[in-house]
Amino acid sequence: MRRDGARGDQYGAGVTESTARPPESGTTPHVDVRPVVRPVVGSEPDPGDAAAAGLGGLVPTARISTAGLDPVWAVATVAVALDEDLGPAPGRDVTTQATVAPHEPGVAHLVARAAGVVAGLPVVSEVVRQVALRFDLEPVTVDVVVRDGEKVAPGQVLAVLRGPVQVLLIAERTVLNLVSRASGVATHTRRWADALDGTGALVLDTRKTTPGLRQLEKYAVRCGGGTNKRMGLYDVAMVKDNHVVAAGSVSAAVAAVRDRFPDVDVQVEADTREQALEALDAGARFLLLDNMATGVLADVVAAVRAREGETGRVELEATGNLTLDRAREVAATGVDYLSVGGLTHSSPILDLALDLVARG
Repeated sequence: MRRDGARGDQYGAGVTESTARPPESGTTPHVDVRPVVRPVVGSEPDPGDAAAAGLGGLVPTARISTAGLDPVWAVATVAVALDEDLGPAPGRDVTTQATVAPHEPGVAHLVARAAGVVAGLPVVSEVVRQVALRFDLEPVTVDVVVRDGEKVAPGQVLAVLRGPVQVLLIAERTVLNLVSRASGVATHTRRWADALDGTGALVLDTRKTTPGLRQLEKYAVRCGGGTNKRMGLYDVAMVKDNHVVAAGSVSAAVAAVRDRFPDVDVQVEADTREQALEALDAGARFLLLDNMATGVLADVVAAVRAREGETGRVELEATGNLTLDRAREVAATGVDYLSVGGLTHSSPILDLALDLVARG
């Protein structure tokens, strides 16, 4: 695990993908600190034989896999988004189909209207690919001119799309909804990563994500320089207050998880010094220290560090009531991570536009 404060996609080459599939036995990390592979910059035409994909007749574009996103998720998510906009497949756009000839070619620019960090560009190719297939139109070529994770300025062109104007206009809102959302998360995450730069602490995301968009939003966190925590309820055990009530004690809850799922890492949420030490003694290797004032947090961290020599190093996470203004003082207590639900549940979108710049 990287403890040098190094951040995600902007700061180094990516390695492996992080998907929504349950990990194999014995391979559940506390947190996934792996940066995502950058999508290839350049042209990507529509791929080949759709029938061979085994994904409802749809072939995911190469950029989806290269970015570390699950192609099955991407195909399904884009299809749902298009159904919302067009009605059940193939659907219709009554305005575009009335005003634009089916095979008229055109060029559109995906443009930033505000400064920020871009994320989600691999999804653009998947959206236009599915639209072209739905309406039996020519494929759209997407030339990506910036990388996910890069800072962009107002007016900067992010991608150039060439193909039927009908496809460009029908795909417009779905492209903007997904890429603006992801870029907003990446932009907000970068503020936290910058605030913690040099402290040795990393910013974590949470499960407080938009239903159906968890993969995209966690990918965006990585693009912004943040770190992914658990993907869901299946890959890491998190013993919280309600579990403690149900089990009778912190120790009993930890023991129950270890007995039922011995190959799963166990994390424990602690509200007090006593709970933290009980969890440590029960064998938890990752403690989430919740809603503690800075002074109290520092005391708990010191107490855990003093005792961990007998049990091995424990990873400590601060959460609750965290703000950018407090980020460095919280990191100074010695925690390894700050988890911030607001990375995904409160990030405003990054304002983007898809402008038609040429026809015919």
